[in-house]
Amino acid sequence: MARTDWNRPALVPLDPSMKRIKMTVAYDGSAYNGWQCQSNGTGVQDVLNERLSGLYGCEVSVQGSGRTDSGVHALGQVCHYDVPADASSLPDDRVWLALNAVLPYTIRVLSSERTDGNFHARFTTMAREYKYFAAGRNESLPFDWKYTGLYSRLPDLGLLNSYAAALCGTHDFTTFASAKDRSQSHFRDIYESYWTDSRDRFSRPVYCYTVTGNAFMYHQVRSMVGTMMMMAINERPAQDFVSLLEARDRSLALTSAPAGGLYLSRISYDSNEYLWFEKEGS
Repeated sequence: MARTDWNRPALVPLDPSMKRIKMTVAYDGSAYNGWQCQSNGTGVQDVLNERLSGLYGCEVSVQGSGRTDSGVHALGQVCHYDVPADASSLPDDRVWLALNAVLPYTIRVLSSERTDGNFHARFTTMAREYKYFAAGRNESLPFDWKYTGLYSRLPDLGLLNSYAAALCGTHDFTTFASAKDRSQSHFRDIYESYWTDSRDRFSRPVYCYTVTGNAFMYHQVRSMVGTMMMMAINERPAQDFVSLLEARDRSLALTSAPAGGLYLSRISYDSNEYLWFEKEGS
């Protein structure tokens, strides 16, 4: 779909007395009830707000590029916050070091930099990339369940990729939309979708699914992964998966993949990176 159809709100100019700091953050999602501030548990955002408020001596509210669910991890979540320009003598590009000194080890800030009102962690995002790691249950280690999706076996990789290829392009993803999703439209642009045969840090076999798109609905990636894995284990042909996607019927999705295997791996703010997609669709 054309970027003009993304229906994003206009940016609000940054008050001249304020400054905006952009941060890239990684976290272990198994320790938190998701990214967002929670009333029934601790979100990553809660911890960042608290520790940043302590560093600056004023209330700080972090805004992320998007939410991640409870148990889902991040390798490259991007967020920003606004503080008075004279709030601290701490150099903006050194905030990440000071913050890591007071954060739990389950959250690591990878970088910090000053930006301006033309940047918004959520509303200027051009693409989001997720990775999902899946392994065979019988070959797993005791702690894998928190960081890998475990299945009865790893199915045929070629069959998985025949499903993944069908997801590329602009589609109505109602089949993979959670009943809790409140999106006005279920259309999304998928730029990349593929599986690779990989190895974990202990050189044990895993499959890695990579998917990049303009945005994703609540539980969409986990629903796509879970359905692909179950269909491939049962050796269903690619046309069955295509028919399921085109049916736009949530009841046809087989299962959602475990949260621990999912990682928000990268956020792109480069307007040219996937410009080819819009040109092909024009």
